[in-house]
Amino acid sequence: MTQIGERLFVARHGSGDETEQLQRCALIDLSNLPRVGFRGADSASYLQGRGYQLPDMPNRARVQDGDEAVLRLSQTEYFLLGSLTDGGARIAAEEQAWTHSEQACYLLPRQDSHAWLALTGAHLPELLAKVCGVDLRADAFPIGAVAQTSIARLNAIVVNAGTEALPIFHILCDRASAHYLWGALLDAMDEFGGKPAGIEALQ
Repeated sequence: MTQIGERLFVARHGSGDETEQLQRCALIDLSNLPRVGFRGADSASYLQGRGYQLPDMPNRARVQDGDEAVLRLSQTEYFLLGSLTDGGARIAAEEQAWTHSEQACYLLPRQDSHAWLALTGAHLPELLAKVCGVDLRADAFPIGAVAQTSIARLNAIVVNAGTEALPIFHILCDRASAHYLWGALLDAMDEFGGKPAGIEALQ
């Protein structure tokens, strides 16, 4: 285990460096990182006033300077994901800072409603094709794309958060069903040599 700020994470599942496993195929639990949503006609102006750069259209994600991500789920709804760099402190502070006002911007707590898993490796489109009907190949689902879909019969949000160095998809799903989805993904990963991994290699 490792601690970032006040939050505990699995550092690694094995005894050695898991960098190679991440490149091959790995499943990581990021559910202890803060996340929060905002909805309303004034949500864009509210978030911009808080210093966030927003995606230009729905179903897109934009990474911030501190490695947080802002997902735009519709014209007026946003989902903010914390960063391992600060243990999600900035996003946690946003939830604490929000108050009722005349602005049409409403807080959507997401910490308890959504689990957050990350899939990494070279075989993500083939792997997820087993449990998801959406085409997640690079041509149809480029870096920065967001899909609101079903994975293993669970409603889920999938984000292509990959880089040139590492393909990675974030998956946000019903937290009460996280154990089920973890098992379903491990089963789908088996033919690609997939294994659980910790956050150490991601950092």
